[in-house]
Amino acid sequence: MRRHTAFFCNLPGEIPLAMTKKGPKYFAKVLLFGEYGIMQNSKALAIPYQQFKGGLKTSALETDKQRRSNRQLRNFFGYLQEKQAGNPGLLDLDLDEFARDLDEGLYFESDIPEGYGLGSSGAVVAAVYERYARNKISVLENLSREKLIRLREIFSLMESFFHGKSSGLDPLNSYLSVPILVNEEKIIEPTGIPQRKDEGKGAIFLIDTQTKGETAPLVQIFMEKLKDEGFRKVLKEEFIATTNRCVTDFIHGQFGSLLQNVRQLSATVYQHFRPMIPEHMLDVWKKGMQTGDYYLKLCGSGGGGYMLGFTDDFEKTREQLKDFRLQVIYRF
Repeated sequence: MRRHTAFFCNLPGEIPLAMTKKGPKYFAKVLLFGEYGIMQNSKALAIPYQQFKGGLKTSALETDKQRRSNRQLRNFFGYLQEKQAGNPGLLDLDLDEFARDLDEGLYFESDIPEGYGLGSSGAVVAAVYERYARNKISVLENLSREKLIRLREIFSLMESFFHGKSSGLDPLNSYLSVPILVNEEKIIEPTGIPQRKDEGKGAIFLIDTQTKGETAPLVQIFMEKLKDEGFRKVLKEEFIATTNRCVTDFIHGQFGSLLQNVRQLSATVYQHFRPMIPEHMLDVWKKGMQTGDYYLKLCGSGGGGYMLGFTDDFEKTREQLKDFRLQVIYRF
């Protein structure tokens, strides 16, 4: 029998799934490291965030939110029809059942904030795949590396509806609900991470920018910047190299080294990814680098929503950032 696993665990491969009488719920995710770099073969590390979740439901669509969700799912359905016709060897969804459910009032009930970098669209993709995929790869089976790669390919194609381009990592993390590591060779595997220390002085936290971000325009900006040889050099030699060190440090619990590498990552983003940082957060970002009390980085594509913070003294940082809403996701 498969055991239910704690959020932060040292046992890869055990798949917890939040269930209700109405069906499975899918958690939000936090991409600790790998934003943008994953498109250019950097390492990446994503963890499920159980504070927020969502799932498919059916009702009479009595609220504006439910009706809006149903319309969005209809648009998603049209996209999947087109993609399945063009990729029959990859996508195999029961679209007839999907259409019937939409007519009966299907919607996605979720408290995952949209445009906040927590994988709201990834949870939708995971839920639709779980319900409508024929011959689906189940979370309950032995997930070989080949099956994980195929899942990611499927999810990448599906989630591209929302962002124009997707790594597939968000829905994969939501679907499996365990920490996911991607290495430089794009090998994907569930991974163990150090047990969090509830009384630890250091922390990784979310900071609410109080604005929404839009992924697609920012990804387009990134793709345009890639045309510049100087930017590609910075991306490879600074951004990706530092991202890879951060992933290794975190997985091995080397938090002193982690903070130094996050500091470098923060500085690189501040200099070369400025459009991804909300204007009103630039001074806050810079102050952290100058004082060394905390360091900020993007949470997903950036542009708004949540950003990630790292500090070795959370109580001090909380006082410095008292004008913002902070949520601790990991203590060390």
